[in-house]
Amino acid sequence: MKTMKIWIDIVNSPHVRFFNGIIKKLREDGHEVLITARDFSNIHDLLDIFQIKYTSIGDHGVTLEEKLLSSTKRAYELANFIKDKNIDIAITKHSIELPRVAFGLGIPNIFILDNEHAIAANKLTLPLVNKLIIPEIFDVWNTIKFGMNPNNIIRYNGTCEVTHLEDFKYNPDILDELSIKTDKKHVILMRPEPSLASYLDTDCTKSVLTPIVDELKDIAEILIIPRFKTQGEIFKDIPNVHIIQPPVDTFSLMKRADLVIGAGGTMNREAALLGTDVISCYPGSQLSVDTYYIKQGRMMRSKNLDEIIKLSKELLDDNTPKTEIKTDNLIDIIVDTIYKTYDEYHEK
Repeated sequence: MKTMKIWIDIVNSPHVRFFNGIIKKLREDGHEVLITARDFSNIHDLLDIFQIKYTSIGDHGVTLEEKLLSSTKRAYELANFIKDKNIDIAITKHSIELPRVAFGLGIPNIFILDNEHAIAANKLTLPLVNKLIIPEIFDVWNTIKFGMNPNNIIRYNGTCEVTHLEDFKYNPDILDELSIKTDKKHVILMRPEPSLASYLDTDCTKSVLTPIVDELKDIAEILIIPRFKTQGEIFKDIPNVHIIQPPVDTFSLMKRADLVIGAGGTMNREAALLGTDVISCYPGSQLSVDTYYIKQGRMMRSKNLDEIIKLSKELLDDNTPKTEIKTDNLIDIIVDTIYKTYDEYHEK
């Protein structure tokens, strides 16, 4: 196989960790990897921390109109940037623009999907995708109905988060380094909902975590990692509540915590893999990737305040050792899919 030029588009903060091991593997194999990233959340900070060179293109809107205009402009800018780069193959996780640009420029593309409820995004992308990689727990029909060819779907045991823990080393001094003094017996890490996401209709000035914090702040130190400034202000000046500003070593925080309560998805699943008890209070429909961990007893899910408080107290007093979750090696699967897709489309 000749040396390839591979384009990766990164559009959300967790995707930096997701692609980090993949980028390393591809470069170790001698291939050139070109990274583009939109200006959203702390994507750029994380790319800098991981020492991944990138080109920043586009941003993210808040309203539907802003999202439409931002995405349209970004697709145009990406097309102009990529058209002369001689890309052999493109890959992304949930970028709306990459499949459209790659299709228009005749570049075979691979799409990583782990949210079957992102209906608008899936409608815009899946009909243009050459290869799709999804967890085995996914109902394949949720991709076929949007135009995905079932013959081009690759499935694996696990979820995308299995790649995030590549090279992770636990820092037991994380709280001291963040100058967090814990007077309580327990530590609870919380993550608010993704209020700006197109698939979740929520008010970014409020959070489903607020009543949970009110009930638990007297029995535990609560650490909250907001997604943006407004979310942090919701919990400002509450006793025993610490606002953690990213970027930060979230994995060490998750492993140090006695419990993670998340209104999102990625951090919940990462915590489950790290062996920390998790309660999901995600306000949207249950994702199949969360079901994967719920079935293995590594995550609880509830939207009921009383039940969440009851579960929290039970889990904080439960010291039962957690068994390791066995998953496929997703990095190897993705890299292998890149090579096979290249052969299929370039060596006919």
